[in-house]
Amino acid sequence: MKKIINVFLLLGMLFSCNKEFTEIAPKGSLNSDALANENGVELLLVGAYSMLDGFRFGLSQDYRSSGDNWWFDVVSDDAHKGATNGDQNELYLLEHFDWATNNPYIRDEWIGPFAGVNRANAVLDQAAKIEDVDLTRQIAEARFLRGHFNFELQRTFRNIPFIGVEDLSDPNKPNDGPIWETIEDDFQFAIDNLPNSQNQVGRANAWTAKTYLAKVYLYQSKFLEAVEVFQDVITNGPYALNPEYVDNFTIAGENGPEAVFSIQFLNDGGDSYNGNRGGALNHPGGGPLGTCCGFFQPSQDLVNAFQTDGSGLPLLETWNQTDVANDMGIASNEPFEVHTGPLDPRLDYTVGRRDIDFNGFGRNPGFDWVRVQAAGGPYISAKNTYRASEPDARSTGGAWGQDRSGINYNVIRYADVLLMAAEALVETGDLETALDYVNRIRERAKNSTPVPGIEGITPTNYVVEPYTTFPSQDFARSAVRFERRLELGMEGHRYFDLVRWGILEETMNTYFPNEERTIPGIDLGLEVLPKHNVFPIPLEAIDLSNGVLIQNPEWQ
Repeated sequence: MKKIINVFLLLGMLFSCNKEFTEIAPKGSLNSDALANENGVELLLVGAYSMLDGFRFGLSQDYRSSGDNWWFDVVSDDAHKGATNGDQNELYLLEHFDWATNNPYIRDEWIGPFAGVNRANAVLDQAAKIEDVDLTRQIAEARFLRGHFNFELQRTFRNIPFIGVEDLSDPNKPNDGPIWETIEDDFQFAIDNLPNSQNQVGRANAWTAKTYLAKVYLYQSKFLEAVEVFQDVITNGPYALNPEYVDNFTIAGENGPEAVFSIQFLNDGGDSYNGNRGGALNHPGGGPLGTCCGFFQPSQDLVNAFQTDGSGLPLLETWNQTDVANDMGIASNEPFEVHTGPLDPRLDYTVGRRDIDFNGFGRNPGFDWVRVQAAGGPYISAKNTYRASEPDARSTGGAWGQDRSGINYNVIRYADVLLMAAEALVETGDLETALDYVNRIRERAKNSTPVPGIEGITPTNYVVEPYTTFPSQDFARSAVRFERRLELGMEGHRYFDLVRWGILEETMNTYFPNEERTIPGIDLGLEVLPKHNVFPIPLEAIDLSNGVLIQNPEWQ
């Protein structure tokens, strides 16, 4: 399916040259005659899938609307923008919670998903014009994709317009409230009309749609409804945890039993349009093979969260009162002592730190692989960077030779499903089943192969164990939320989790001064306020609507 996208981009060139100039369709386009059949609908559907990476031609920068949601972690306690303060100043302002309605990152995060909605609607519109052909599956996939794109918009901007097929000729509609019901309807239609499995990886099926519907329920605090659907997926669905945690971040492990819904990235050489364009800046600033550009650096706070106590359990209340040893300000050729306290082994598959093997490339020298420590701290991101054993995962393209990873991004993976289900179960009082789901994940962490040690360096003490009990609802709630951070760190979930739990301001305003203590000279910015629980509607969108769109009240 990845390669079909290239076909879609090229088909517009296949028109006769003997027509009058005014009758020739522009290159890169498909005319209505070419689409008036089942194959045409399939091509439009593939075009809708291709918007999952957030990029369409015409966006000024592909990394501003990235399907892996990486920069949303930068507005959480998991990550820093990294690089230099002046490089991508618009994102620097977002990290510092100095948000403005004309910020291009916010604008493009509006444009990208709405382009996906538009393409999904184009499928539905074309399918409705074709008679005597059963296009139920294609229609259901298109509605699933429309549900996905609208969900991204809904949780980011809250008050959004619903653009339906009937609005293709006039999409300028008011944003007079949340559209949760229409999102639910799209996923329910997909559940009712998709098969349980598809011949091509990457396509949505009924189980994918069920999982997404349960996630939508969770975001609305419909915990009973969420539990019912999650339990069906867990009990009867085709998913399972990968035996190895790292398999979720490799080509060898993609589309495995843990992948519920993934963006199908591919590197086909050179300036790959099918690679992860949105994450092209997020490799070590001076790392292996001359990578670029040093953005998306894990925070000390996130690293500290991976500490465990003597029994292998997380420090739920005190993780940020002690620091994992870091090499802040220490040159790569100067002595450094690796942290020897107990740690969860998932740390080193999430974060690159000094003197630990980095993705199979050997010893991470620390300072020399970080673009500017004073801007983003001493760590580099591991999950989004290809591994030494998989050179085919990497291509180089763009004006500065940025890396584009071909490793799929898991929009939803089974560990996420277990944790979302556990969260809903805690809220409905079933602590025993929630404990079981969390412990399945912790057992996997315990039994996964740890990052190999480096010769001559004292190995890290990896200690992780399952919980023996959830003694209270409050404890269980804390444990589930903490486990989400450990399991899903640097995967684009954290900001949205903090918002829906209602703890964004408390968390970030505590995080800022403590993180500034660990990174001398960094200034993380302004006070986080209630308005930061929702992004402003982009000013440009409001202007172009001629007043039809209105700003979220917090940003008026």
